[in-house]
Amino acid sequence: MRTARQLTTAAALAVTSAGLCAAPASAGPAGGLQVTPATVTPGTTVTVNTTACGRDATATGDASAVGAGTFALASKARAEVASGRFKVPSSAQPGTYEIVARCAGSGGREVAGDLSVTLTSTASAREEQPVPVPVHPKGHVKTGVGGALGPDPVKTAAGVAVLALAAAGGTWLLHRRARGDRI
Repeated sequence: MRTARQLTTAAALAVTSAGLCAAPASAGPAGGLQVTPATVTPGTTVTVNTTACGRDATATGDASAVGAGTFALASKARAEVASGRFKVPSSAQPGTYEIVARCAGSGGREVAGDLSVTLTSTASAREEQPVPVPVHPKGHVKTGVGGALGPDPVKTAAGVAVLALAAAGGTWLLHRRARGDRI
């Protein structure tokens, strides 16, 4: 008897949790505003969808918080989904911004969603952005040791010539001294 009651309770909990976990197929969270992609880099085009405006509805979107201004949302393929796009300006600073849409019908209902702007690219943003070419360092390392004449080959050759002349002169003077000649 106890086992049957436990099985019945477990089955009821499983059905209830499955019902709670199943999400409705909609364009946004409970008639809210879906922002895709939710995390972007400056210069990325963002798509906004909502089911809050009802069938054959239009809306006006406001992305001025991120600096993109207003944009239109309209029903296209699926009549119950109003959709629109805007481009995040290249001057946008990192942070989280609220994107708002106001339905033309439905009593001017307003819905909002969040857009996160970052300077590091994500997988979806990389598809739209060119891949940067790595820059390798060039030139000499300034360590403070040697290199008084610098990398100029003419100056280096002149320095070597002066050193060779000094060595030759020193050798000649030592040779004369060894022979006993007076200078």
